[in-house]
Amino acid sequence: MAAFIAKQMVGNQLSAVKGGDGGDDGDDKEKAEEEERERQEAIKEAEDRRKEKHRKMEEEREKMRQDIRDKYNIKKKEEIVEAAPQEEPNPLMRKKKTPEELAAEAEQEELDDFTSKFLLPLSNAVEPSPARGIYILQFQPTNCSAPIAPAPIL
Repeated sequence: MAAFIAKQMVGNQLSAVKGGDGGDDGDDKEKAEEEERERQEAIKEAEDRRKEKHRKMEEEREKMRQDIRDKYNIKKKEEIVEAAPQEEPNPLMRKKKTPEELAAEAEQEELDDFTSKFLLPLSNAVEPSPARGIYILQFQPTNCSAPIAPAPIL
């Protein structure tokens, strides 16, 4: 065991003196980059060949379809390009609401039909008077155009 440890220590020191890692890291990186570029170009060329092959096959199929239509006097159906139904956006990617928008939504939820029909007009008709704790109710009939003056406080 001691011999192994001694050999490791001496071996590491020798390789450091000799430049044991080879020192060709720059060349290796350039070669790797060159190989990666060549690989990417080969992938792109293969994809282009595949697309061209499929385009030619589709042209041949369309020609064959047209020959059949001509032979049997079939009219070609007009392709109606319908707008693709818009999908619901991902709820995780939606725009975040501001605190003002959240407060407005919360307030809107609180107001149901009863409060929006009866209590809001009533609260708009209540006016605080200069005297503390006294409120004046002021109602305006719907068929009257002139406002009604508030009654004097006794």
